[in-house]
Amino acid sequence: MDVGVRLQSIRKLKGLSQRELAKRAGVTNSTISMIEKNSVSPSISSLKKVLGGIPMSLMEFFSLDLEAEASAPVVYRAAEQAELSRGLLSMRLIGKDHPDRALTFLSVTYPPGADSGEALLLRDGEEAGILVEGRLELQVGEQRYTLESGDSYYLVAGQPHRFRNPFEAPAQLISAATPAHF
Repeated sequence: MDVGVRLQSIRKLKGLSQRELAKRAGVTNSTISMIEKNSVSPSISSLKKVLGGIPMSLMEFFSLDLEAEASAPVVYRAAEQAELSRGLLSMRLIGKDHPDRALTFLSVTYPPGADSGEALLLRDGEEAGILVEGRLELQVGEQRYTLESGDSYYLVAGQPHRFRNPFEAPAQLISAATPAHF
C-alpha cells in the first residue's frame, strides 16, 4: 500500500489542503508534503498524529474503501432526506447515510405551539442556525431571544438551549451541529 498516495487521496476527499491538515495535526506543511510524495516513510506514531488532524484512526486509514467514499452522494433530493419527526416537530436530516458524516445538518419546522422539549439541549460541539421563515424563541441558559426570519445563532459546546414557537405561524430553522448525532 502506498501510504503517501493514500494520505493525499483521503486529505483531498475530506476537503483539506496540506497546510490545513498540517495545522490541525500540529506538524509542518513540509511533513505532509514529504509523506505524500513518499520522500519519507512516517513512523506509526507520526502517521497517527497526522491522521488526528483529519480526524481518522489508523484502522480507518488502512481499511477505508476510497472508491465507495469518493462515490458518496453530493445531492440529496427532498424525497431522500431522512424524516426524524419528534412530537409536533418536522425534522429532515440531510446526508444521513453519507460516510464519515462529521456534522448534523437539519431543516426543522416548528408549528405554532411546538418546542424542542422541556429540557434544555446540551451539545458536545458547536451548533449554528438561521431562521428562514417565521419567528422562534431561543432560550440559552436563562436568557431568551426572539429570532425573526433571517436571524441566526451560534452556540459553543456546553451552552444549554431550547427552541419554542409560541407564535401563530410556523417557523422553519436550518441548523448544523458538530459532532454528528442522529
